[in-house]
Amino acid sequence: MTAYAGESRHISIHIERPAEEVYAYASDPSHLPEWAAGLGKSIEETDGRWIADSPMGRVVVDFAPRNDLGVLDHHVTLPSGETVYNPLRVIADGDGCEVVFTLRRRPDMSADDFRRDEAAVAADLVTLKRLAEQA
Repeated sequence: MTAYAGESRHISIHIERPAEEVYAYASDPSHLPEWAAGLGKSIEETDGRWIADSPMGRVVVDFAPRNDLGVLDHHVTLPSGETVYNPLRVIADGDGCEVVFTLRRRPDMSADDFRRDEAAVAADLVTLKRLAEQA
């Protein structure tokens, strides 16, 4: 596991769809290319693991098991072998929900890179919102 540099950003968005629906969509790794650009434009399951062609090269994405709590935490193993833990939650909020991604700054990450990652995650959440609310 990668050490955590002590800085986090909680990036969230409200979605006008029930939490169960958003969780069902977002928890299916085959949907990742539709809304999570940072993980790549394609993903395939190979030997029970999800492999994505990302901007960084081929990465392995391992999600938490399906659950009733809205937990979508996942580990991304980079081409270097480094594994990055990504906390992600879908939280019920009335008739809608809030999706919260916790971005953690890696030890080797510059402040500019961290800001770029934050902007990329925010854009991914906007895409998830657009897709979920069209359903």
